[in-house]
Amino acid sequence: MNDTEYTHHRTLLIAMIINAERTEAVDLICSIAAQIGYPAVITHVLDPALIEIGDMWAREKLSLAQGYVAAKITEDVLLKAVDTKEWQAETAEMHIPVVLASIEDDFHPLGRKMVSTFLQLAGWTVHDMGNDITAEEMVDKAVELNAPIIGVSAMMYTSALNIGKVRQEIDRRGLQDKLKLAVGGAIFKVRPTLVEEVGGDGTAASAIDAPQLFSDLLKTIRP
Repeated sequence: MNDTEYTHHRTLLIAMIINAERTEAVDLICSIAAQIGYPAVITHVLDPALIEIGDMWAREKLSLAQGYVAAKITEDVLLKAVDTKEWQAETAEMHIPVVLASIEDDFHPLGRKMVSTFLQLAGWTVHDMGNDITAEEMVDKAVELNAPIIGVSAMMYTSALNIGKVRQEIDRRGLQDKLKLAVGGAIFKVRPTLVEEVGGDGTAASAIDAPQLFSDLLKTIRP
């Protein structure tokens, strides 16, 4: 398959996402995967399409409902991809556990679920704890799983401040060299200094950038 064909498929996929054609979009991706495999279709069609969708979201050209559809399409494709031998071979060296959660008093799952999907596509083993999770619960789970990274999401400034408690809990247990704190959510785009304010080790511009952030943070872990 050449670049022109990839571009054509990406254009079709983006239109389907915008029109909330979830079934049709998944069928399109799966039909291409039957020809070139899931790793290739995700790399050349799905990921670039989602980057464009993310850019539209950032420019407020996309509704919450359309963003939800994009997340669900990606989730549907992931569920199909992970069962294939080619995908398991592609990600065999990863499967590092990470913890995701929305901080206490925050009940907005969409962004976190998109991050979870992209991390799983990149080969991470994600343990999504859900909404309204305390700092102690997150760190306990990370210790239990021997996870090197906790990813915490918040939508509003008031709830984002609670992420500081996760930083305090990590430091209190002396885990700052072994457990990194990734933060994200809409408020971090509005207030970039908030990452430092709550003690985050890093953030990503969008859900699709999360795997790179997590890979970068993993490199800073001390044995």
